[in-house]
Amino acid sequence: MELLSDELKNYLDNYCDSETDLLKHIDRETHLKVLMPHMVSGHYQGRVLSMLSKLINPERILEVGTFTGYATLCLAEGLSATGIIYTIDVNEELEEMVSNFFQKSPYNSQIQYHLGNAVEIIPTLNETFDLAFIDADKKNNETYYDLIFDKLRPGGLIIVDNVLWSGKVLSNVDNDNFTNFITKFNIRVQTDNRVEKLILPIRDGLFVIRKK
Repeated sequence: MELLSDELKNYLDNYCDSETDLLKHIDRETHLKVLMPHMVSGHYQGRVLSMLSKLINPERILEVGTFTGYATLCLAEGLSATGIIYTIDVNEELEEMVSNFFQKSPYNSQIQYHLGNAVEIIPTLNETFDLAFIDADKKNNETYYDLIFDKLRPGGLIIVDNVLWSGKVLSNVDNDNFTNFITKFNIRVQTDNRVEKLILPIRDGLFVIRKK
């Protein structure tokens, strides 16, 4: 189910800031060379992530799910001058491509790129985060949320992608496992009194969660 018409998507793209040449290149290369290119955040969602990051001006960001690095660079736009973004991905096949993209960006020295299992890596990061973005394997959303929560400062944000799952979360019939994982996670956040939360109907749904 498409949340927005192509015409409205184009309108939104036209009325926000343009992508940098590097982001356009990453998007193009992802669609030409990588399986499941629809996973890339893309222009409009990238500008939303950039704006949220700039509003916080974070010192420390954690991203779970690097993919080809598009969202990483959008989030990095809001970093403080001494800020660092830690980004974690399990796909070693993309390492060379992603590293090359990062090296071409003005934020290369502020990016810590980790390859491996995020469930194992997150506990090793001795940091307090201002912002976290979860966009990885959906079955572990709740696990990542729990691992990150105590490392997030009060007032910090956790943003979770794909929480509308192409509208499948509205179905009242038996759903596939991934839809059930996402629905369960959404209910968990909705009933968590430690946070303020709202879902933005951007692309496939962004859950914006603020720690009280």
